[in-house]
Amino acid sequence: MTEPKQILALNRFDAGRASALGGRLGTLVEKRRRCFGASSVLFYEQPLEIARAEGVFMYDTAGRPYLDVYNNVPVLGHCHPAVVEAISEQAARLNTNTRYLYENLTDYAETLLGTFPPSLSNLLLTCTGSEANDIAMRIARSATGGSGFVVTETAYHGNTSAVMEISPSSYRKGRELPPHIRTIPAPDSFRLAPGEKVGEVFASHLEQAIADLQRNDIRFAGLVVDTIFSSDGVFADPPGFLVKAVEAVHRAGGLFIADEVQPGFGRTGQGHWCFQRHGVDPDVVTLGKPMGNGFPMGGVVTRPELLDGFCAETGYFNTFAGNPVAAAAGQAVLDTLEREGLIANADRVGRYLRDGLKQMGLSDARIGDVRGAGLFIGLEFVSKNATPDAALAGFVINAMKERGVLIGAAGAYGNVLKIRPALCFSEANADQFLTTLQEVLRQG
Repeated sequence: MTEPKQILALNRFDAGRASALGGRLGTLVEKRRRCFGASSVLFYEQPLEIARAEGVFMYDTAGRPYLDVYNNVPVLGHCHPAVVEAISEQAARLNTNTRYLYENLTDYAETLLGTFPPSLSNLLLTCTGSEANDIAMRIARSATGGSGFVVTETAYHGNTSAVMEISPSSYRKGRELPPHIRTIPAPDSFRLAPGEKVGEVFASHLEQAIADLQRNDIRFAGLVVDTIFSSDGVFADPPGFLVKAVEAVHRAGGLFIADEVQPGFGRTGQGHWCFQRHGVDPDVVTLGKPMGNGFPMGGVVTRPELLDGFCAETGYFNTFAGNPVAAAAGQAVLDTLEREGLIANADRVGRYLRDGLKQMGLSDARIGDVRGAGLFIGLEFVSKNATPDAALAGFVINAMKERGVLIGAAGAYGNVLKIRPALCFSEANADQFLTTLQEVLRQG
């Protein structure tokens, strides 16, 4: 029987094997364990020591290159010169807290807000996506007077106390949901029954969850979704399937919070934000990870009346968020996305890569489904009767790493390859990935 997996268990290095590593690698792993204790998380059966990175490649201490098809933080590519220069110049000039006026900060805010629907015209900056989702939940509570939230069954939204409660993929086995949280199945089109439509099924599950909150005298505050459902296994299609769910949220008096921390900043290949594919206007949007291409940044975009209500209840202030260096990094990201045509590249190369994976699946029944948008792709491995095959996924991830390609896993059972390279990924890079995967699957 296939067992669900906690998110950090997906391809996690077994600390019990540290003594068997030996040499420099074993010494480094043991030193890290001593310093960071149980919070130390490493990937792969044999961890990597990375020395530098550039573009879509990371290099270990021996100088060996690894094609990075996993890390979505460096959205432009590792160590992009435009971001490095912007950070360096601003850090050499001024970097302090947000109590002062900086022209580059308001310029950045105007540029960023220009990518959103007109109704979403206020920006609140944070340092991380977790902070952003925490603030979004507080805004929803303030606006609705409710405390009840609905998320998907394998969602991950961050690691503050409140946000962990809506991140069931982080729960250890046996932990129960808090009484004000309800979970619903992800919009999994791969396993729909004949005649079912993913949007209608998802909205129906949501309505049932809201009704259950109400039966227990818990007022509904909002639906929070990662708009490409990345931790659930990557679900992007058909475009527009979220419409009915958003309508249900508003009928129940709640807010729709679009978590764009992973799929945002052009990754899905059509516009800056994944929610745009569904033709919906969220009440709150949260940002993070790729916002500074490696510089820690996060943010909340919302309607003025919602932010006014939140600020009327709390004296919110963030010392580091919105500092001049962050503004410089963020502006460089937006400028580079535009100047280098990276969103269009994500669309074009993403289609090329998905087509290659689907072609591979025609002759290999273990590839159950290929899905996604732009350069955010999920490849699901299955055995008989579409049973999730986590063992194959684990084998593939580690075998590809040995061949110089880095990839990770997602989904409730850890059987989905989560493919999300930098947006400068080329067709030649895609060919390397496809060729390596083909070789590994022939071996597996």
